[in-house]
Amino acid sequence: MEKAAVEISRSESVMPQYGMVIDLKRCYGCYSCSMACKTANHTPPGVFWARVLMSEVGAYPNAVRQALPVLCMQCDEPSCMEVCPTGATQKRDDGIVIVEKDKCMGCKYCIMACPYGARYSVEDWESYFPDGLPLTPLEEFQKKAWEEKSGVGVATKCDFCLDRITEGKKPACVEACPANARIFGDHSDPDSEISILIKKERGQVLNPEFGNKPKVYYLFPR
Repeated sequence: MEKAAVEISRSESVMPQYGMVIDLKRCYGCYSCSMACKTANHTPPGVFWARVLMSEVGAYPNAVRQALPVLCMQCDEPSCMEVCPTGATQKRDDGIVIVEKDKCMGCKYCIMACPYGARYSVEDWESYFPDGLPLTPLEEFQKKAWEEKSGVGVATKCDFCLDRITEGKKPACVEACPANARIFGDHSDPDSEISILIKKERGQVLNPEFGNKPKVYYLFPR
């Protein structure tokens, strides 16, 4: 039997608190994470649960291009959950923040409340091709799969590929990264790989002043 992709070193009776580390020294902006996320979650055109922001630091001849992958930060204190009037946004016991599509009324309060811009709402599925052309068979398949999982006109977001985690797999973005820049595991286990990296490499969260306590950490170039 193959070893489970998500390593949990503590007793099974202890609920893991899932988190992620992104090593910016390794990431070179190939967008494999974005494409893997779209394939795994059937997200529509224009919807990127896993985005890669590009910036340029310094001046010629010492300018450096830096890729910054972003996704739902799976906050310990999620603003999106605080403003949800129906209880559709919930934080699971393992720390993953989810949206129950059948409870969501599409008010978009959570989209406005999320300080990381990690939420979307899709009313109509638009083709990747020019206006007027019908959806291709592949797009029809993607649309049906998206609506079955995420609904229509409701809030959607990254859930760390919860369906894959349940099967003992890594999130699609982690598995697809050719540079091994993403590490996924139990944030609350001091002996887990991500906990050791955060401590050893001085992992930081984005915009800690927001007060949301994200569980996605970054290892910045020194």
